[in-house]
Amino acid sequence: MSMRTRLLGGALVAFLALTGAARADTISFADAVSTLASDCGSDIKKFCKGLNLGNGRIQNCLVEHAAKVSPTCTATLVGVTASIEQRLAAQQSFTTICKHYVAQYCGDVKGEGNILACLNKATRVKEGQCGQAITDAGWR
Repeated sequence: MSMRTRLLGGALVAFLALTGAARADTISFADAVSTLASDCGSDIKKFCKGLNLGNGRIQNCLVEHAAKVSPTCTATLVGVTASIEQRLAAQQSFTTICKHYVAQYCGDVKGEGNILACLNKATRVKEGQCGQAITDAGWR
């Protein structure tokens, strides 16, 4: 494992620790692609030419070439990866985190979209873990 890869891993751990404390908003997949294209475009062209998006191919390529990738791209990749992971985790845990509020405010509502609309109308839900999960999931 190269020094650069270890630094990338360390930066990712530090970023995750900070995001856990600060609870920054997550970014959409479209914004993630735009940000990576902007900050990593030249590195992608140089090191990952011909690779298609999807299944983490570009991310894996950038990590494999971490020693040669620009510091800006490295920092952006760490931030975007953490944000997307946070978004996916929120989407997966939403049902469990918001179970109490769904029962309390939206017990007779059917369908996930209608339940989300119901929760977004409930003022008390906007605060706390359920509200943060909805925000992190990108549904608000």
